[in-house]
Formats: sequence, structure tokens, C-alpha cells
Amino acid sequence: MTMGGGNELNILVVGPSWVGDMVMSQSLLLRLKQDNPGCQIDVLAPNWCRPVLARMPQVRQAIAMPVGHGSLQWGVRKTVASQLADNNYQQSIILPNSLKSALVPWMAKIPQRIGWRGEMRYGLLNDMRKLDPQAFPLMVQRYIALAEPAKQSATELKTIIEPSLQIDRDQQVAMIEKHALASDRAVAFCPGAEFGPAKRWPHYHFAALARLLIAAGKQIICLGSAKDTAAIIQIKELLSATERQSFVDLSGHTDLTQAIDILDQCTAIVSNDSGLMHIGAAVNTPMLALYGPTSPDFTPPLSDNAEVIRLIDGYLKLRRTNTEQGYHQSMIDIEPQKVFERLQKLVAN
Repeated sequence: MTMGGGNELNILVVGPSWVGDMVMSQSLLLRLKQDNPGCQIDVLAPNWCRPVLARMPQVRQAIAMPVGHGSLQWGVRKTVASQLADNNYQQSIILPNSLKSALVPWMAKIPQRIGWRGEMRYGLLNDMRKLDPQAFPLMVQRYIALAEPAKQSATELKTIIEPSLQIDRDQQVAMIEKHALASDRAVAFCPGAEFGPAKRWPHYHFAALARLLIAAGKQIICLGSAKDTAAIIQIKELLSATERQSFVDLSGHTDLTQAIDILDQCTAIVSNDSGLMHIGAAVNTPMLALYGPTSPDFTPPLSDNAEVIRLIDGYLKLRRTNTEQGYHQSMIDIEPQKVFERLQKLVAN
């Protein structure tokens, strides 16, 4: 970092719009604090990401960005910028690559505005970097690189500090008691994913895995938003009445901070490529992450306790589906018995 120092350095980070990306951005915040322990960091973020920021002690303030994803709303952005202008920021680091994401720091006249070249941002950024995708293949590396001087090479980049979200122990105990969770034998399922079923492991595979785990004495806890409830009901309907006694559906019944606390207390997690996958990694619970058409080569779970199962190579941008239910064949091909065996080894280790 080239400006300010110690307590003098106020930084505004323009955060990403997705929960998983916001979790990964904590590695940047940790690097900023490592380089400048006295710096103060505020993060401009959509409301749905702010609960995650509340669990990052590096963040002084999570500032709401009241603009929908992809929406311009020039007047709203100008109002936000005018409110931020009095905060004496010396730097802004803009993580999204869009033109719109760079508008507020420019309108707020923050002296140093750092970001990748992205979408026609000449003038909006005055420290604009040209990305070498081969030097920084991971999204988290691209975030961290913006904390360092522009000429920092990939080989000089310090080791990635993995995200680590704080836990509210009182809330955690309350959630365990409220939902009768058996945290000493609970396995969390995160069966949802954005962009429809192409990124999801089939519901009938989740049900088969649930049967194996319940037979082994485990309790299944399903987490997700209300949008995931239909998929979880599909899983539950394939279980017997006895098995359902060990199956807890919390979709739509927890906020993100409560999901963080629950995932921390589980013995293991099985997740699709989703925001909850990244949250599970950031609480360091043993996890199997199931990938199909999306690639873990760009946004893997950042945890030594996480393992990825993927049967294909490359990245299929269109996320083609091969069945009437919308599941991708590469996800269908991941067998529940193999997941069960991998999970047993992961937890044992």
C-alpha cells in the first residue's frame, strides 16, 4: 500500500454482490490489516451480504448499497457518495469489474481508486491494474493482489490467509436448543445453488446419502433460503417416516448469521457450489463440495478441511442440462455411496 499509514489510513472496499464472493473477500481484508494494522476498513455491500460482514472483525462498518444487482440508479449512487465524502477515505478498492461498481468512489472523490481494468473504467479508477489471469488464477488471489503495489508479481504475493468468520456462541446455543439439533452427530446438507438445478446434486442422491448417514446414527440438517425449500421437500419425501425423525429442514428459518453458527457446530457438511459452501469453509467444518459444470479452479472452498468432488474438467459456461429435471449429467454421475465413503474418511482424518 502506498498511501497513509497506521491510524491515518481509511479504506473503502466496494464488495461483491454474491455471498460466497463476499466471504472470499475477507482474505483481502486480512491482508490489509496485516500490511496496515491500524487501518480502518468500511465495506460497501448489498444488504443480503451485510450479515456476513458482521462476522468479520476487520470491518469497521458495513455500508448498505441500496441499488439492485446490475441497476444503474445514478441518483441513488450519487446520494451514497455524498454521504461517504465526509469519511476521509484515502483509498478505495473496487472488487467487482463493472463500471457501475466504480461510480460511488469516483463520485465521493476518494483520492486513490484501485481495481482491475474491467468494464470501461478509464477515469473512474486512477490505479487501474491489468489482470494476468494465469498469474492470479483464483478469484481470491485477484482480490488480495489489489492490496499490494501494482507491480507486485504473483510469486511475491504472500500466502493466502483463509477466511475465518466469528461465531456468536450464545446464538449458537439458542439455535441448537430451539431446533433440537444434535450437534455431536449432525451433518449439514446445503442442497441449494443459484442459477437453477444445473449446479445441484440431484435430490434423490441427497436422499440416498441421508439414508446412509441416518443409518450410521447421524442427524441431517438442511440449510438454505426459502427458495431451496422445494428442493429439500423433494429430499424429505424420499425418506421413510422413521428416517424423517432425524431430518431437520431449516430452509427459510435461519438468517445468514444463524446459518454460520449452525454450520460451525456440525460434524460435517455436504454442499453444492454455493454461498453456504464458502461459509462452511470459513468456519472450518469438514466439508465435501460437489461440483459439476462450474469449476473449483476459480472459486474453491478456502479451507484445509474441505475436499472437492468433481468428475469432469473445464468450465461449462452454459451449464447445460441433460435431464428433464434440469440436473447436469456430471452431477448425476457423483454416486451417493462414494460421497458417503469420502465423508467418513474426511471426518476421521
